[in-house]
Amino acid sequence: MRHPTRYGAIAFTAPVAERQKATGSINWYGRMRAQEDDPGLPDELDTRVTALIRATDSFFIATVTPSGWPYIQHRGGPPGFVHVPNPTTIALADYSGNQQFVTVGNLDENDRVALFFIDYPTRSRVKVYGRAEVVERADDPDLIARLLTTPDGVGRAGCDRAFVVHVEALDRNCTKNIPPKYGEARMQESLTWARKGLQEEIELLRSRNAELEREITRLRLHNDDEGQPW
Repeated sequence: MRHPTRYGAIAFTAPVAERQKATGSINWYGRMRAQEDDPGLPDELDTRVTALIRATDSFFIATVTPSGWPYIQHRGGPPGFVHVPNPTTIALADYSGNQQFVTVGNLDENDRVALFFIDYPTRSRVKVYGRAEVVERADDPDLIARLLTTPDGVGRAGCDRAFVVHVEALDRNCTKNIPPKYGEARMQESLTWARKGLQEEIELLRSRNAELEREITRLRLHNDDEGQPW
């Protein structure tokens, strides 16, 4: 049985609940809604979600404009560019982009964010609600240096600020309708194993063919000795 959750308190508003009632899904999701005015305590990232986030090389961040329009932007980098320093915090360096500053400007007005992480090979996805703190390089250069460091080394230096997201709520979705996709490294690994398996199969067939040729030669010699025609 599901219980009230922080995610349900934020996402399942009254209009959402009305839609759920119309389809009957309220019987499942209604239990996740907040009890009266209590939204519950902020969620924490468990080990499974933390591993997915730390391994990602791509995710999406949504902010809200002052006029209420949603704005979604893609963020990408080497695996490990998104850091999880503790179960309630997600942090990353804000690599230089096209200089529009829509996300940063929105955060100057409203710190609410939604993060969307998806791992296509395992068909896993996680939605995170949070409040983002924009930290300028001049205010904390050591933080920027730490966030630019990934398992592959120090990332790009073109970074003037960082985002530190304080987690409010999260939800793991089902795998329905997520197509399995693989990155270049994973494809190269798969191709390497495929080539290895194919080469082993070829060698096996060559060996078997050599055995058959030896058997044919033996039978021919045997029949020649006994004067039996083929």
